[in-house]
Amino acid sequence: MSELHKFLFDGLPVRGMLVRLTDAWREVLSRREPGQEYPPELRDLLGQMSAAAVLMQANIKFNGALVLQIFGDGPVKLAVAEAQPDLSFRATAKCIGELAPGADLPSMLNVHGQGRCAITLDPKDKFPGQQPYQGVVPLHGDHREPLYKLSEVLEHYMLQSEQLDTRLVLAANGDIAAGLLIQRLPVEGEGNLEGKRNEDDIGLSEGFNRVAILAGTLTADELLTLDADTILRRLFWEETVTRFEPQSPRFACTCSRERVSQMLRGLGRDEADSVLAERGEIEIGCDFCGRHYRFDAVDVGALFTPPGRQPDGAEGTLQ
Repeated sequence: MSELHKFLFDGLPVRGMLVRLTDAWREVLSRREPGQEYPPELRDLLGQMSAAAVLMQANIKFNGALVLQIFGDGPVKLAVAEAQPDLSFRATAKCIGELAPGADLPSMLNVHGQGRCAITLDPKDKFPGQQPYQGVVPLHGDHREPLYKLSEVLEHYMLQSEQLDTRLVLAANGDIAAGLLIQRLPVEGEGNLEGKRNEDDIGLSEGFNRVAILAGTLTADELLTLDADTILRRLFWEETVTRFEPQSPRFACTCSRERVSQMLRGLGRDEADSVLAERGEIEIGCDFCGRHYRFDAVDVGALFTPPGRQPDGAEGTLQ
């Protein structure tokens, strides 16, 4: 089962999370149609994005969708991972070119320096006029040095957007997508630490740095093969760690016939009729889960007919 573990370091303003997506990640990959499987390099990147999205959603406790996107000027045009407040998630990617074996992040998305990473927070219950919040960072550092790992990009984002020191370790393959997040808590929380550990003996920043260095020794192979108990014990055996009840991330897609209907209404009646004339029906597939939605002429007519004025035979066509 997929698991997410939260923990705190006693006496330090440092929190951590460890996620291992097993059955949920395999469910994401199983939704690809035969012959449309992701190349290993893109599959692993998307798995890392899925683990990161779940970690960040669990970290901020946001009542809405957290959407992590990477887009650029390489053969991979777009990769998306979305996590909901209940830690359900979905992911997809679009690749239009061949990937070289062992392709890294720059060669997949940042060939000419135009790659970007965007994190969008879309509230579930928006106020009138409220827009989703979005932060965007380039796929390079402050001095335009290339960033070769997704973890480096997201650490850079956290430091810029939230001014929070963060350490991320991410890894994925065809069976597991996993991640470890270590983050220094905001300064406001440090007043609650009095009496737990003598600040004269160890500075708060030094404490985070020590934990972050320990986290950085975790290899991708260890992250993918060891269980949560073993990882935390090996890394932080000298620390006093308070752990919380694990949570269970899962795959779930938020697509629906109604949402697809709204998209068709947005295209307009002329465009819908044009597709009908050419193909006889409109078929739209969800890139996340592979589900297909079909609309015939009667369905389309019902979409663009005002309520109370449905044509004969149109009732019950929308499900």
